[in-house]
Amino acid sequence: MAHKPVVLVVQPLLAPLLPLLAVDYDVVAGWAADAADRLPAIEALVAAGEFPLPRDYLESMPRLRLIACFTVGYDGVDMDWARARGIAVCHASGANADDVADHAIGLILAHRREIVAGDAMVREGHWAQGPKRLTRSLGGARLGVMGLGAIGMAVARRAEAMRMQVRWWGPRPRPDAPWPRADSLMALARDSDILVLSPRVDASNSGAVDAAVMEALGPQGLLVNVARGQLVDEDALIAALKDGRLGGAALDVFAQEPTDAARWADVPHIVLTPHGAGATDQSVARMTVMLLDNLKAHFSGRALPTPVG
Repeated sequence: MAHKPVVLVVQPLLAPLLPLLAVDYDVVAGWAADAADRLPAIEALVAAGEFPLPRDYLESMPRLRLIACFTVGYDGVDMDWARARGIAVCHASGANADDVADHAIGLILAHRREIVAGDAMVREGHWAQGPKRLTRSLGGARLGVMGLGAIGMAVARRAEAMRMQVRWWGPRPRPDAPWPRADSLMALARDSDILVLSPRVDASNSGAVDAAVMEALGPQGLLVNVARGQLVDEDALIAALKDGRLGGAALDVFAQEPTDAARWADVPHIVLTPHGAGATDQSVARMTVMLLDNLKAHFSGRALPTPVG
């Protein structure tokens, strides 16, 4: 019988991949009772890239030659460590950019048009006769985008179609961008009614959205995060919302996930979703195809279709 490459699936949330991978690979579920005994034989692993992969865990796999991130993000991978050991890394590049952008726009609508509060009003019997609640139009709103990658571009295009005025900031110019680039994140926040966060997180921008940026966005401003929770000083965010220095926030990502519900129980002017912006039927299907293509290419000795950097 021909040898099947041994592939580890790290997190239980990726369990639906097991039967697909088992067709061509000897698959090890990382949460199974015998998983630790099988680590020395692992040749490739599949992981959700936002979760850290501890170095000692990886070093228990001497045959490991590929880290395949099922997701677009790969911030849980120590790229310097992987490169030093000749371990390739791939990811689902661009697979869910449109869906994440759709979710960002949905969060903006939910907050500015008070959709969640309106739903609660109807359900709780508080829809009284009298003047309608007035919410804020999106036409003419100044939208700032931090990070003009695939997601940021998709958000900007949608915002422009909705009659918003778009600006952006990132550490590197984008000559192909049709919208003006701010001089700094602080300048972008000062000149925005809505600030959408969409960059990759790394050492250069972790915690970049701090109390000063929130104050620049101001008591009428809305902060929207569909990137990573580590971009935001979360304690400062909660304080700014409670004392009115920031008008509102709409978050799909958090500093610790799952986040503690009690942390947000008394925080006003906020809409929360459970890190699901990119989790749609179409994006997951694309990620699955990309994962299978990367594994097949790796074990056939061909170039990876979507390598990391």
